Amino acid sequence: MPRFAANLSMMYNELPFPERFAAAAADGFQAVEYLFPYSWTPAQLAGWLKDAGLQQVLFNAPPGGSDTRSIDEAWQAGTRGIASLPGREAEFRSGFLLALEYAQVLKCPRVHVMAGLVPEAYRVASALPPALTTSGPYASPAPVGTPALRETYLSNLRWACEQAAQAGVNVLIEPINTRDIPFFFLNRQDHAHAVLADVGAANLQVQMDLYHCQIVEGDVAQKIRHYLPTGRVGHFQIAGVPQRHEPDIGELHHPYLFDVIDEVSAACGWQGWIGCEYRPARGTEPGATSAGLGWLAPYRA
Repeated sequence: MPRFAANLSMMYNELPFPERFAAAAADGFQAVEYLFPYSWTPAQLAGWLKDAGLQQVLFNAPPGGSDTRSIDEAWQAGTRGIASLPGREAEFRSGFLLALEYAQVLKCPRVHVMAGLVPEAYRVASALPPALTTSGPYASPAPVGTPALRETYLSNLRWACEQAAQAGVNVLIEPINTRDIPFFFLNRQDHAHAVLADVGAANLQVQMDLYHCQIVEGDVAQKIRHYLPTGRVGHFQIAGVPQRHEPDIGELHHPYLFDVIDEVSAACGWQGWIGCEYRPARGTEPGATSAGLGWLAPYRA
């Protein structure tokens, strides 16, 4: 049976952040994820997790910056990661080390590193690098960007994986659709797995968001069947397509996809989590998130 983690950045927004932990636990969740922890101390977050009896299974490294103020300013300014941006390596390293400090206190086994937006100077057709050589049925041209961006990305990921391995943490990368985040560097599953092959670190995995995958590529069930047995998918995320509401709203039939994940997991031994990274359709009205959890009833323990 799938295991679901509530995303506290998007769900329970009718409540102050500290109260979302208990609300998620009351609705039957055993784990949580969220975008960024840096507005609170590790001790505060650990206390809220403990009080609610929850596991922390994922959060993001800073999108930019390396302390509470600069991280928030970077996000508000539209920065969506700096791992692929030449010239910001020191900033990336400082932010990632902060993320590892949080991961150790929160006993969180996964940290997502956002690739970043392709800078305007590189958004030209001539900047496309040669096609990657990828195995499997989903090979296609490499991500947008110049070799400089890709080499920066690979170098930063190698360094991050070395640091994370010492802490027993996995580093995750996520293909994100360019409708929601225009010019995001990494958009496809095959590109992400090609990056894993080039980095060559055992603790680098793909965060497979089925919402993004459907928008960019489709054929979601077959991609699950292809990539999950490789052992390189570390985490799933879900949301209804196209509005990003509950998974029982929209064009994807999630019960079928959950059955596929169960079937493949039974064969390959995958035991990860599915993050519920969606915006409740009822918005922030009282009880909005809980009222939309009818889809979860068949999967509650």
